[in-house]
Amino acid sequence: MPQVSTSIWRVPGMHALAVATILGFSGFAALLPVAPLWAVRGGADAAGAGLVNGVLLLATVATQGFVPRALARAGWGVVLAAGLVLLGAPAVFMGATDALGPLLALSAVRGVGFGVLTVCGGAAVAELVAPARRGAGIGAYGLAVALPNVIALPVGPWVAERFGFGVVFALGALPVLGIPAAFVLARAIARAHARRATDPGPGPAHPRDAGSPRAALARLVVPCLLLFSVTLAGGGLLTFAPQMIADTGRATLVLFVVGVVAALARWYAGPLADARGAGPLVWPLTVVTVVGLGLVGWALSEQESRAPALFAGAALVGLSYGALQNLTLVLSFQAVPQRQVGMASAVWNVGFDAGTALASIVIGAVAARTSFPTAMFVVAAACAAAVPLALTRAKTR
Repeated sequence: MPQVSTSIWRVPGMHALAVATILGFSGFAALLPVAPLWAVRGGADAAGAGLVNGVLLLATVATQGFVPRALARAGWGVVLAAGLVLLGAPAVFMGATDALGPLLALSAVRGVGFGVLTVCGGAAVAELVAPARRGAGIGAYGLAVALPNVIALPVGPWVAERFGFGVVFALGALPVLGIPAAFVLARAIARAHARRATDPGPGPAHPRDAGSPRAALARLVVPCLLLFSVTLAGGGLLTFAPQMIADTGRATLVLFVVGVVAALARWYAGPLADARGAGPLVWPLTVVTVVGLGLVGWALSEQESRAPALFAGAALVGLSYGALQNLTLVLSFQAVPQRQVGMASAVWNVGFDAGTALASIVIGAVAARTSFPTAMFVVAAACAAAVPLALTRAKTR
């Protein structure tokens, strides 16, 4: 296996991207489990509490398609800084009211900011890093995304209970501190554009019509469907683990396993993609998703006696969930010319968030009618249907 190199951090702008990403995602992750709890304290029922993050996610998806055009018109510094403000500033105002209506409005604003951050993050890697090292760049970016989720997601509710909701709302404002990094990143991207203008270097070949938006979207369908399938698995497990697993400590450990393995997988998949190509790695990892979900479903039916299978299944889902995020983004950037990497990032992020949202709907609906083990098997079957699509990418380098 290729060695993971830290030299990717020497690329100008990568440190600024990491700072903006870590601060942005820390504020996002800290409030993700806490904002619904705050709504419940204000009198909302379970459905109302679910709307808090549902509205945030809908606003995120609705925003992502407009970000590439905004970057072209207003520039990287202004757009990314605005996204960080929209994501972080509403957290301060959430502490002033626990009424559901204002919380939903503030969540929608945060969703717009998060949509900007997610698209900018992926596209910035493609702007800064040469195609030959893009896998490593995406891996480094993925690590910056994953670390806040590993730490802030499980810690947020504990901090709210121990020190009060106000502390968590203050942590939710962390994205605002990333504004200086946004403008440093913008300058680095401008310099990268200038270098490419004078020395474009070798790049991936595309058909003559690949520059049209319709052709580019057609080439992005398969990577995003593969991402969608694995996000059904990983997003569903992360969302429902506390409800599926009776033992709270065991549920927390499952979440930790999925988060840590996914973070490491995103990091290590980068050098492999650069050395061997992303395509040949996709189909085995899609099979790993199916096996992992099958183990989780089997273990849930007899939780006490099948704990080792539960953790093994969670680790396998975390492996594919993390690695395929990296690999499908590499494939998405390979599918379009350089000038359309913003669109590729937007489409990829829509696929990710849509898969997460549908996971909540599908697993919740199936579990309500049958059981959580059955829901896991249903999602495993859906992921198995994506294996033929993954095989079409097997020769893509």
